[in-house]
Amino acid sequence: MFRVWAPFREKVALLLPETKQWQYDMQREQEGYWEVMVKDVHPGMRYYYLLDGELQRPDPASRCQPEGVHGPSAVTDPYSFVFTDDHWQGMDLPEMIIYELHIGTFTAEGTLKAAEARLPALSELGITTVEIMPAAQFPGNRNWGYDGVYPYALHNTYGCPEDLKSFVNRAHQLGIAVLLDVVYNHIGPEGNYFNDYGPYFTDRYKTPWGKAINFDDAHSDPVRGFFIHNALMWLEEFQIDGLRLDAVHAYWDASALHIVQELTEAVRRLERRAGRRKILIAELDLNNPRYVTATDKGGYGLQGQWVDEFHHALHSRLTGERNGYYEDFGALSLLAKSYADVYVYTGQYSPGRKRRFGLPPENLPYSRFVTFIQNHDQVGNRMLGERLSALLPFEALKLAAAAMLLSPFVPLLFMGEEYGETHPFLFFCSFEDPELIKAVREGRRQEFAEFHSKGIAPDPQSEQTFEASLLSWDLEQADNAVLRAWYRQLISLRKSNAALRNFSRSGTSVKALQHDALLVLERKDAVNNERLLMLFNFSGEEQVYTNAPAQRLQKLIDSADIQWKGPGAKAPGSAESGDIIIPPFSVVVYEMKLL
Repeated sequence: MFRVWAPFREKVALLLPETKQWQYDMQREQEGYWEVMVKDVHPGMRYYYLLDGELQRPDPASRCQPEGVHGPSAVTDPYSFVFTDDHWQGMDLPEMIIYELHIGTFTAEGTLKAAEARLPALSELGITTVEIMPAAQFPGNRNWGYDGVYPYALHNTYGCPEDLKSFVNRAHQLGIAVLLDVVYNHIGPEGNYFNDYGPYFTDRYKTPWGKAINFDDAHSDPVRGFFIHNALMWLEEFQIDGLRLDAVHAYWDASALHIVQELTEAVRRLERRAGRRKILIAELDLNNPRYVTATDKGGYGLQGQWVDEFHHALHSRLTGERNGYYEDFGALSLLAKSYADVYVYTGQYSPGRKRRFGLPPENLPYSRFVTFIQNHDQVGNRMLGERLSALLPFEALKLAAAAMLLSPFVPLLFMGEEYGETHPFLFFCSFEDPELIKAVREGRRQEFAEFHSKGIAPDPQSEQTFEASLLSWDLEQADNAVLRAWYRQLISLRKSNAALRNFSRSGTSVKALQHDALLVLERKDAVNNERLLMLFNFSGEEQVYTNAPAQRLQKLIDSADIQWKGPGAKAPGSAESGDIIIPPFSVVVYEMKLL
């Protein structure tokens, strides 16, 4: 059965060049859908739709675009792969230690098969979840994925649908969940023939990336269904464990039932039917807890949200950067506020936004929020794509890793971060339209103007820009090997210590001391009677913390130790009172017992 939505067309036909009949007239059904049943169709067979006898177009719901965004769609067999992960029940968000990767640059081959071969190494590191950047069909062979055009089709250079299923199957065998980044706020510009079919877009709203999706204007019901069914396809047919929803703040919808809530309710029904946990995480440039509040409490029901402000507060404090959106940050007390309140801005005035911003996410556990010290946005949207390894000394890299992995939030690592990858992650693309290429180059130049007054951005169209962004996987250098071992140690501690697995608001207390140089974080779990004291020195000078006489401390880990290529630990291994010296840009973690 071939089915397509084209409500304003007078005639729609299916073109199957590999069959004798070649053209098949389709029948108009309810709500503007057109259908036709054709026998003897096999996987790989190419097809187009012919609209009103004039426009030959690929299928908007194409499962495969073997010749790119302008070429024909191809039939696939959704049942050709046999999963062997019957034991797998999914994973709750609090159990996730997420590793974000881009298929095209994660390995030299840039394929799902090559990425699958790296999964055991991620498992050994302690990663429990892999998040794949958008993998829907985009123009050319190089792109971050946010210019995808066919939401249902896996990008043709990454592999075939069976390769993605094999990746998921292998991950599940290793105890790793898989998240997929999906883009439902816009459709990429090149190869976008959606308007030829119907009102997929609306002029009511605007987005920075193109026309807004029609979620609430006339004829929006089939459009909403198009994207909801896309989400269900990835979660059910491909057995993916969850979706990261890109830029949910650009889901413009004034309907009584918001599209996000409708999506979450559809996923909950799938979850019950499949008997497996399915997770939805929003990227959201709004400090609005409604999105991650349960539907029965007036929210939209998402399980998680990316929190940029933790990153901004930590990054600006360590690097000293105060330009662009870092204008709102810089003080260690603001990082302490993020530890305590998740959002830094919870209703107070934001100098960068020039207005009051945000609401406090009261009564929500910390495990609803995903934090990071690097990700594709925060690295790739710098002019030169510098990672923290290019901006900070080695001691500060260890400090930043501990600040994230010992936090009460769900941590996310960006590929290569765990060993201090030095190759940049730049913005790259391979459009064919000369005007679009010109517009992208100019758009990137304007975007960087806020952060960089000097220098020239690498050409996003250049293949060299893409190749410069490939991971080196250099684990031979001593610093790289030590840093990876440090990450592994922190992850192991996070998994094994009950205090670090307590995500309730009552389990964390934090304060910034010593003139904004020393951050003191306490984590506790009353049930197991475990308490941790963590001392983070965010300054270039030694700091002193005076331990209260009512508590006994036993050191668990110290980044200044020579084991971690530090300058030498000065904090005592155990203490009941007295001063604790923390070297510059280091962290010491103590198990704490009350006397």
